[in-house]
This record gives sequence, C-alpha cells and structure tokens, in this order.
Amino acid sequence: MELIPITRFWSYCFVIISVFLVSCNTLEWQRVAASGKAEDRIMADISYLADDKLEGRGFGTKGEKMAGDYIARRFDLVDLHPKGEQGTWFQSFTVKNPTPHGVEFSENTDPGSSTGRNVMAYQDNGAPFTIILGGHYDHLGMGGMGSLHAGAPAIHNGADDNASGIAIILELAQRLKNVPKFNYLYIAFTGEENGLWGSNYYCDHPTMDLSKATAMINFDMVGRLDQKTNKMAINGTGTSPEWNSLLDKANLFNFNITKGESGIGPSDHTSFYLEDMPVLHFFTGAHEDYHKPSDDVHLINATGIDLIATTVVKLIVEMDATSKLPFTKTKDPDPSTTPTMEVTLGVLPDYLYDGTGMRIDGVRDGKPAQIAGLMKGDVLIRMNGKDLKDIYTYMEVLGTFHKGDKTNVVVLREGKEMEFGVQF
Repeated sequence: MELIPITRFWSYCFVIISVFLVSCNTLEWQRVAASGKAEDRIMADISYLADDKLEGRGFGTKGEKMAGDYIARRFDLVDLHPKGEQGTWFQSFTVKNPTPHGVEFSENTDPGSSTGRNVMAYQDNGAPFTIILGGHYDHLGMGGMGSLHAGAPAIHNGADDNASGIAIILELAQRLKNVPKFNYLYIAFTGEENGLWGSNYYCDHPTMDLSKATAMINFDMVGRLDQKTNKMAINGTGTSPEWNSLLDKANLFNFNITKGESGIGPSDHTSFYLEDMPVLHFFTGAHEDYHKPSDDVHLINATGIDLIATTVVKLIVEMDATSKLPFTKTKDPDPSTTPTMEVTLGVLPDYLYDGTGMRIDGVRDGKPAQIAGLMKGDVLIRMNGKDLKDIYTYMEVLGTFHKGDKTNVVVLREGKEMEFGVQF
C-alpha cells in the first residue's frame, strides 16, 4: 500500500485547524483536543502548546504558565485526579541563581531566582503498582543558551521538542482508562532544557511512594517518525531484563528500533533511573530543526505519534501487574572520564544510526564541518587517524582538540571514502 505523504497532509490540516481555532479560547481548544480521532486530538494539543502566543514555553515564563494551565485542564477533561501539591495539579519549585555547573533549589524567591511548575495527574485503579508516564513541556523561549539558531532572537516553539511528548501522554491518558491493571501517574516536567530540573526535583520531592512505581516511560521528541524508514530509538532497554521481550511483543507496526541499553541520557527518564527504577525513553530522532525556531507544527507526523501510542498501550498490556518489573543497573558513562569539549565540529549526530561510525544528520552553517565540506548523510569513520566506532569514540577524539587545531577526517559518502581537512 502506498504511504500517504503525512507531513504534507498534516500541514493542510494544521491550516484548517488554525483557521477554525484562531478565535477560540483555551477551553474551546481543549474540547477539540478531547474529541474526534486520535490524530485530531494530537494535532490540537501540539498546535496550542507550540503556538507563538506561548513564546517558546521558557522556564518560569508566562508562556510556561499558560502551557501548564492548558495541560492541567486537559488532564481534567480526561477525568484524571490532581497529584500535585495540596490537592492541585501543580508542583512548584524555585531555582536560585543557576549556573552551568549546577542548580540550587530554593524556598525563597531571591533576586535572580525563577519559579516553574511540574504538572501531575493520577489514575487510581486500586492496583498494586503504578506506571509513570512523562515528558517535558518547557522549551527554549526566544533562544539563548541551548539554541542552535544563529540569527536574532526568535520564538522557539518546540513542536517536536517537546509538545509531541506531552501530546502522547495526553493521548495515553485517554486510552489507558481501558487498561486498569496498573495505576498511572502522568507528569509534564518543566526545566528539562535547563538540565532535567523538573524531574530531578520531583524525584527528591515525590507526590507518591516511588517504591510502588514499577516503571517510568519518557517521551521526548516523538513527533517526526519517518514512515519510509520506520526508524525509532528506544533507550533504557537494559534497565530491566524484561524490556526486550516486552518491546518485541509490542512492536505491532514493525518499527525499525535502535535500542540503547543505558538508563542515563539527556532527558527526564535519567532522574528515575537514578532512583533504581526501570525506564524507557521513546525518541523518533534528531533533525535539522532541533533547538531552532523552525521546529514547528506543520512538520509533525501525527499518525506516527498515534502508532507509538498504540505500541505503548500494547507494551503495558503485556506487562505483569502482579509483581514489580525487575531493575538492572546498566553500564553507564563515567562522568569522571567524559571529555570536556573545547571545540565543536558543528554537526548533528543521527541518533538512530546503528552502523559503524557516526552518521551526520545535519550541518550547522559557518561551523568547521560546513566550511570543510561535510554534508548531511556523511558517516564519520576516522578523525586524526583514529577509527570512530560510534558517537562515543567520536566524542572522545573530539575532546582532545583545542581552538585553532587542524586535523583530517574521513567520511563515507555514498559508499566511497572521502577525506577532508578541518580547522577548529
């Protein structure tokens, strides 16, 4: 059967939805999201969260508060119960004078501090164990630290990163009403882009007994499934000996899955793994719009999100509800041996690539790789005479260079080796 060009289809639908909703208030928008087909619900949620009026949902901003209020009302429409502080949907926390080297949570709103909110909802089915389903809803605001945008400040709407993750947990909240074998805690985290602030704070100040949680499933950037390749990454598969067989049973749509065993990664599942909890992180891959203003709604594949949601429901159906999922500590990166990067090549790695070397998924303008002539699709196989097995060996070699250094890199381009000179 011929595949429908989903991205183009949803760009038309987005225009129609936007015209219809432009005069609607937030509650009316939520009612649209809570009705109709799964794809319609998904697109309505993402369209609101990634709208310009939320100004990129930066931590502690008015846009973040608008997004949090929206998510809370959507939880309410699905008949969930608040699981925040004092019977509310929210868990507020204040960050005092954050630095690149760490963050201090504070009870006081001192000068230089800012306050954000996690949003939480609970489905109590009277089951012995709870599954936590989460994703972050904050993004980069107008840019700044973390942005890959080279121009003037602009709204970073973060449709894929991570309005897509919030849309899928809202969709799962609706579907899992029919799977009462577990209790379900849904958490929309803030401060993820700043360093997993929200999930870190939650694990230190949980609103449920975490010993009763059997697993945490995290959704971060699930909105760009390419249905030609059907590739998806699932990280954390080594955190329980049962994950692999469960995922095999749940793979109804024959996803081409790249599995990452480690429970440590640049997203909120890490905080729960460090509490000795089995975790999974669903991820449809990086792209050239990552951390740029161009990560917008018309590029979302809502059908792909729908398929992933169905997969997760099947995964949960296959899980044993009578005992906790066994936890396994994985072989994780040692922070003491992680190289400090003084320079950058200016490439976006393809995290779904599982061959030898490191495939380039994007090249930043004006950076060493672009100046040298490297292109998207090139596979880095050697740098400075050293073979590159994967992204980790690439980072090890990159960490040995200083500003002004020169080196040669060898790439595979359309099956042929090509060598380029690079200056950092």
